[in-house]
Amino acid sequence: MQLQKGQKLLFIGDSITDCERARPDGEGLFGALGKGYVSLVDAFLQAVYPELGIRVVNMGCSGNNVVHLEERWQEDVLDRKPDWLSIMIGTNDVWRQYDMPFIKESHVYPDRYEATLRALVERTKPHVSQLVLMTPFYLESNKEDAMRSSMDQYGAIVKQVAEETCALFVDTQLAFDAVLKELYAATLAWDRVHPTQAGHVVLARAFLNAVGFDWNKG
Repeated sequence: MQLQKGQKLLFIGDSITDCERARPDGEGLFGALGKGYVSLVDAFLQAVYPELGIRVVNMGCSGNNVVHLEERWQEDVLDRKPDWLSIMIGTNDVWRQYDMPFIKESHVYPDRYEATLRALVERTKPHVSQLVLMTPFYLESNKEDAMRSSMDQYGAIVKQVAEETCALFVDTQLAFDAVLKELYAATLAWDRVHPTQAGHVVLARAFLNAVGFDWNKG
């Protein structure tokens, strides 16, 4: 387990991270961490590693793209002084190109996506113990599908940035693809984007595997 005793783990992203988390601070009682993978990560850490006392914070925001993250980065990330930061962004950067094709100002194309994500990572890296970069995903088994192909392109950018900045990398699409061999996409996400609880378990498991979670810890 790479997380250390007493560390703060902050998650930031879009609606997939948000999942109805509390405002303005996504931590505390009564479902403050939301209903998604962030709350599951917290639950597993508390149940299996209670001695570490990891503090989990959810700063996801529905509808966000990477440019929105940049706009709120100082307040929602740096000012909160996390020890670990997990970023999962890109769904809306891609999706708006398909569901709002004529509203170009809502699109974030690959060059801007990469430049912005890289700048945020490089800006933050000196202030945290570790960064985790999670790919965006699209629950479509056909890799030739236009939106799936675009999402894979953005996922490749995340992988490249992670490798070049020595961040931990979580390939969420790969994790979902394994399940999609057995289940139809709508079983995991009715719109192929917002996961069911089972889909959020896939995300939580992929994250925990990346940070060295021991599933056999007694």
